[in-house]
Amino acid sequence: MPDPVAHARARRETSLAELFELLRIPSVSAQPERAKDMERAATWVADAMRRAGLENVEVVPTGARDARGHPWIYGDWLHAEGAPTVLVYGHYDVQPAEPLELWHSPAFEPTVRDGKVYARGATDDKGQMFTHIKGVEAHLAANGRLPVNVKFMIEGEEEVGSRNLEQAVRDHAKRLAADVVLISDSSMWDEKHPSIVYSLRGLAYFYVTARGAAGDLHSGTFGGAVPNAVEWLAKLLAAAKDPKTGRVLIPGFYEGAEVDADERKALAKLPFNEAKYRRSLGLGKLFVEKGWTPIEATTVRPTFEVNGFWGGYIGAGQKTVLPNEAHAKVSMRLVGRQDPQKVGRRFRAFVKDFEKRAPGIRFKVEQPSANPPAKVPIDHRALGAGVRALEGAFPGTKVVFAAEGGSIPVVGTFADVLGVPTVLMGFGLHDENLHAPNEHIRVANFERGIEASVRFFDALAKETPASLAGRAKRPKKARARGRR
Repeated sequence: MPDPVAHARARRETSLAELFELLRIPSVSAQPERAKDMERAATWVADAMRRAGLENVEVVPTGARDARGHPWIYGDWLHAEGAPTVLVYGHYDVQPAEPLELWHSPAFEPTVRDGKVYARGATDDKGQMFTHIKGVEAHLAANGRLPVNVKFMIEGEEEVGSRNLEQAVRDHAKRLAADVVLISDSSMWDEKHPSIVYSLRGLAYFYVTARGAAGDLHSGTFGGAVPNAVEWLAKLLAAAKDPKTGRVLIPGFYEGAEVDADERKALAKLPFNEAKYRRSLGLGKLFVEKGWTPIEATTVRPTFEVNGFWGGYIGAGQKTVLPNEAHAKVSMRLVGRQDPQKVGRRFRAFVKDFEKRAPGIRFKVEQPSANPPAKVPIDHRALGAGVRALEGAFPGTKVVFAAEGGSIPVVGTFADVLGVPTVLMGFGLHDENLHAPNEHIRVANFERGIEASVRFFDALAKETPASLAGRAKRPKKARARGRR
């Protein structure tokens, strides 16, 4: 039987040239003036799917509630009777490229330097997403069929919060039904350790506003009698965390945040050089919650962090003002069974109780976004298929499981609406400047990503839909690992 991996290797230059075409389209979803470019990118992806041999390809509009919604693209190949069905997710939109003057080559003119492709979207997520279209193409070109059933959902709003995605998944749940989701929008541990991300923290995000007097006042005339909104908002935020232990003091916050003992044991065995870690961050000392290690604190423990704080006069020079308003943005990373909505209610109750001790100050709390934690058991057979695919595509390396401290809301959406696990199998690296100037991806990893995609479909074909709904033995050559 013809080898699809050999086909993919023979077409490496063609695949890279095609990726360049997509990277040249400035599909910046956050910028309204790029609307036509977003349409061009969606059309390009749809055409690439058709060229690969996918069927029923459609550019699906979004935005019943948002007139500026960007479309997502669907395609499938469903002729592997009795085999599992894989839903491949990715996104074609990218972050703004500004500041442009910091790029060493134009952001939307892909350039190869030192074996790396530099362009906005190279690693997040055009380069990684495209590997799976090429993986499908390799199978169909070599053998005329796929070993599994495949569906694609490639969206155009990931970089602006996937504002229409959840509704799209709910509206098209039957069409998107699958046994497992495959996403390549994450990083490998390092060049010697390809990784499967099995755990993601959830997120509860808040806007907090403190208001005092009807307007700003002269700090000399009114200071000493009128409460200062900035001061009291700072006190509120400081009261939410113990300054000595780092423990969050919101009543009930830790409900459901239990961590499996075996997971802690696995994390404890990892080599971790705290001094090197601190130096890489430019810090003299870490502040870690008492009783937990830095790796645990950044992956499997919940957090309370102030992301922004402002109020009063912050311009040049002096202005002796007593501010009547202060604002903060707060994020809470969640783990285990923590419910972001329940956490939100408890935070509001905490703020309401604090307000009783803040004379003349009223607080307002808004929760613009919330998504639960997501976790796949590391002995799940779908993850085992991912390990085998990576072992084949990255020979001589050790595959590890990674617990990431960040959040990918769509993983929770797929689990909630479709009831299926997600395999997060990324081919980027942490140093590839995603969201920053000079974003890039290593050419070798892009090519190996295509091979990993080919091998993943083969590996998953050894399973049945019933086996993917159950559990399996933990892959022997993989080990748990937390985010650095």
